[in-house]
Amino acid sequence: MNRRVLLAAAAAIGVAAMPFSVLAQAYPTKPITMIVPFAAGGPTDALARVLGQRMSEALGQQIVIENVGGAGGTIGVNKAAKATPDGYTLLFTHMGTLAVNIALYKSLPYDSQKDLEPIGLGGTNPMVLVVKKDLPVKNFAEFQAYVKANQKKVQYGMAGIGAASHLGGLMLNSMMQVEVLEIPYKGTGPALNDLVSGQFDYMVDQAVNVLAQIQAGNIKALGVSTLKPLPQLPGVPTIDATLKGYEVTIWNGFFAPKGTPKEIIAKVDQALLATLADEKIRARLTELAVDVPTPQEATPDGLRALLKASIDKWVPAVKAAGVKPE
Repeated sequence: MNRRVLLAAAAAIGVAAMPFSVLAQAYPTKPITMIVPFAAGGPTDALARVLGQRMSEALGQQIVIENVGGAGGTIGVNKAAKATPDGYTLLFTHMGTLAVNIALYKSLPYDSQKDLEPIGLGGTNPMVLVVKKDLPVKNFAEFQAYVKANQKKVQYGMAGIGAASHLGGLMLNSMMQVEVLEIPYKGTGPALNDLVSGQFDYMVDQAVNVLAQIQAGNIKALGVSTLKPLPQLPGVPTIDATLKGYEVTIWNGFFAPKGTPKEIIAKVDQALLATLADEKIRARLTELAVDVPTPQEATPDGLRALLKASIDKWVPAVKAAGVKPE
């Protein structure tokens, strides 16, 4: 065995023997993969890319987005949860995959609270009730009356089981106490295209997805899902103003596989906090109608509490709506 091989072997043994705390101090020394469990181009993916680019600068290493879609996001989340906990595989996902899917699927290959380490909240997306432009209603009260009177023919669309638009419509229909035909699509893009062309009647989707079509006059906005109106949609009231108690927002957060060293979690969180404090990033998020998290929300403890609260809210709500697990 030559001297070069011996030195390489000795170095490898030395690295392997280093405690995690020492390795964490040097982190990161190579590019980081961030799994987004949805197709490219959607709102979670768009937010991941805005935040990821700035976080790359803060960490001094590139963050590479890997889109792993399918099965309501469960495939991508499971891949991230089973990855080596060394900080080089992260997850950016929305609440549906970690809270709502518990009720939507008979069995998940991961435990949201046991298999993942929260890092911090990345942003919260408000939603908007949008209808095809020739639907004969002018406001939410007229819409609710119309749907109740025409349940057998009214159709609502959504971007697939577990998608944000599924959750928004599910909650809306349940609270209005109506049963209408549900049309699932393979993604937001196809669903929104068909709403614009009048193939179905309404959808509740994230504001970032529908703002352009609303502003172009291709669809009508009748209400927002937050308790306060959105500055990006002046004149559009809250749904809660008529349907008391309706509030649905979609949060997106950063996670790491369980067992990832606390020092690494802290470094990634510091990069996230620096990113959210950047005025250019904050302005861009506002353009996308994304609520910027507070410094407390963008921490492991803040996200951990939010995840638990979401599970406590959504699992009973989905079951009460009578949705059968897949």
